[in-house]
Amino acid sequence: QVQLVESGGGLVQAGDFVRLSCVASGRTFSSYVMGWFRQAPGKKREFVAAIQTSYGVTNYADSVKGRFTISRDNPKNTVYLQMNNLKPDDTAVYYCAAGARHIINISQDDYPYWGQGTQVTVSS
Repeated sequence: QVQLVESGGGLVQAGDFVRLSCVASGRTFSSYVMGWFRQAPGKKREFVAAIQTSYGVTNYADSVKGRFTISRDNPKNTVYLQMNNLKPDDTAVYYCAAGARHIINISQDDYPYWGQGTQVTVSS
């Protein structure tokens, strides 16, 4: 069992940056593929980014490629999402997820463990 706790959300202006953090409980963090998803009001939850267990191999949604960076610090049981050049369309609740088999798995059904989410609001 893995418990995930996100932090770092807030209200920012377009063009600003935010870094989200997700701390995982348990001793097997380094063995999990980690991902970030987001859900905007009235929309389905969508894949944002994922990172492999080691070597920093990543996958991104086209909508965030070049602006967002996912990274992980295994000794700290933490995964990060650095979000630069934010746009109003990035406004959503951002969720940390763990446990997919591979970073190419971008369905929320591929991730058995989820955090409670953190709100990011980008004003124009």
